[in-house]
Amino acid sequence: MTAKKNLVVIGNGMVGHKFLELMVGSNAAKHWNLITFCEEPRVAYDRVNLSGFFSGKTAGDLSLVAPGFYQENGIQIHIGDKAVSINREQKTVSSANGLEVPYDKIVLATGSYPFVPPIKGKDAHGTFVYRTIDDLEAMSDYAKNCQVGVVIGGGLLGLECANALQNMGLKTHVVEFAPRLMPVQVDDAGGAILSSKIEELGVSVHTSKSTTEIVNEDGKVTKMLFADGSELATDMIVFSAGIRPRDEIARDCGIAVGERGGIVINDSCQTSDSDIYAIGECALYDNRIYGLVAPGYMMASVAADILSSLADHGCPCHKCYKWARCPCHKCYKWARCPCHKCYKWAKCPCHKHFYWCGYVHETQTFGGGCC
Repeated sequence: MTAKKNLVVIGNGMVGHKFLELMVGSNAAKHWNLITFCEEPRVAYDRVNLSGFFSGKTAGDLSLVAPGFYQENGIQIHIGDKAVSINREQKTVSSANGLEVPYDKIVLATGSYPFVPPIKGKDAHGTFVYRTIDDLEAMSDYAKNCQVGVVIGGGLLGLECANALQNMGLKTHVVEFAPRLMPVQVDDAGGAILSSKIEELGVSVHTSKSTTEIVNEDGKVTKMLFADGSELATDMIVFSAGIRPRDEIARDCGIAVGERGGIVINDSCQTSDSDIYAIGECALYDNRIYGLVAPGYMMASVAADILSSLADHGCPCHKCYKWARCPCHKCYKWARCPCHKCYKWAKCPCHKHFYWCGYVHETQTFGGGCC
């Protein structure tokens, strides 16, 4: 029997955990020693519904990991330990706690970090980011002595954060630099409707606002100053002004990253090192970071399919599984879109393996009506 190889997953967020679920579901654990590093003090949880924490959900309620999942499936998980470096020559991963783990393949699922604009006073006591359960616990403790809260950023996550502040009983404001809320997703008319609906919920909306300074007294936030000369009194501020990919572990070991960040991947989710993959918000595909969970799950599916099949079939070309955004420009789904255009299975270009993905026709597409 062939000895198992080490597959190290760096990051245990939603996408990293999804990848592990898919590997277990494909029975790939019989070929791989699955090892994962979890920087936070708890296993993967639902970041999409973080605001539920303020309406009574516990950290356990938000958990994505079934009790005993890792133990029952032989997955080694290092909780509270961050992978800090990759030695590509010796093929080892080193952690903050001093572990050194040999690898055959790596999947980087390091995610992203919140972007905090370079505003004067941004580090004052009473400023927060909205990313982890630890962040939420800190916000909740601080809010007990507050009456007004402001979210900087009117995107989807910012509005979710505003809901969280409201659930804490605060008079809530959303400040957005663009002329409308959710500027990437909606046009001016849609933005106007959205603002109206949000304000009906009791949240004050301020668009076209450029924050120039966060004023504090005795180290605590008291108000915000804007470029147009206006100001807004507040007791606490939460930044939700976008994300940046966490690509430092790849950058430090010489793996290609984008000019503005992100670990460059190909159609197979491989980085510039064929033994290292990247999925989720840390990955840069077609010069774009996809800051949503659905594309991250699709990347996890692609990487899991390849690594499961690689264990079974050993295809050396690493090119025979491709994924792409659907060209119908309607569904914004990855790979298995039913529009009949976005994905065609192809013969492995190494000319040695035919349809290692399990399909048997060069122009096989998925059935169903167009989305």
